[in-house]
Amino acid sequence: MIKKMTVAPVEKTRPETESRLAPNYHVVLLDDDHHTYEYVVEMLGKIFGYGVEKAFQMAREVDTTGRVIVWTGALEQAEFKRDQIHAYGPDWRIPRCKGSMSAILEPAEG
Repeated sequence: MIKKMTVAPVEKTRPETESRLAPNYHVVLLDDDHHTYEYVVEMLGKIFGYGVEKAFQMAREVDTTGRVIVWTGALEQAEFKRDQIHAYGPDWRIPRCKGSMSAILEPAEG
């Protein structure tokens, strides 16, 4: 004779801590009156690898709106990109220029 076996259902449980993706951050370039379009285009090309057309569009946006998002990604990389902007140096085309442009980080909304 064959006995029937009953099997209790297996309960699937979630781990206590679900793995979540780290939030992204925007690197936001801020406008000033101490850097030329050429400087901005050059800087964006060297730091982010943008072509002249894209970099010029961003230069125009920062000039007209006061800010432009130049990059979005993980916090550590965003901090590094911001620091590269801050370290880029003055615009040699403008004698009164004393330093790099400014950039800030902002959380990227989901």
